[in-house]
This record gives sequence, C-alpha cells and structure tokens, in this order.
Amino acid sequence: MARVVVDVMLKPEILDPQGQAVQRALPRLGFDGVVDVRQGKRFEVELDGPADEAALARVREMAEKLLANTVIEEFDVRVEA
Repeated sequence: MARVVVDVMLKPEILDPQGQAVQRALPRLGFDGVVDVRQGKRFEVELDGPADEAALARVREMAEKLLANTVIEEFDVRVEA
C-alpha cells in the first residue's frame, strides 16, 4: 500500500482572499516579516498497491478531473514516504 499526496494551490495570478486575510492577521498576533501567504488544499490518496508510474498517472488524472479546478489551480503529485 502506498500514500500519494496531491497538493492543490491557486495559480499565482489568481487572488487569494483567504491567504491575504491570514497575512494581515499575522502581525497582530506577533508574527512579523511574513511577505505573502497562499492557502491551498492537500489530499492524501491511499493506493492498494505500489505507487508506480501507472498509479501516479491515475492520481494525476483524478487531480485533473476532480481534485483541482485547473482553470484557477495547479497541483503537484508526490509519493509520501
């Protein structure tokens, strides 16, 4: 069994209101020096079998069709150790 992680983030050119709200709140909480915050999603996919190239291709297909809105989001697929 293998665990594959899909990280989904808004594309850099897309405004991120939630990230901006967190960025504005950090100095009030004593966290200075933060230049930017971007909010995203993380999906952990447990596979029945190894995370070979065919399995990773299927997870990428899942991300393209369901997990990410590829018009405004980009994603990264990786195997978690």
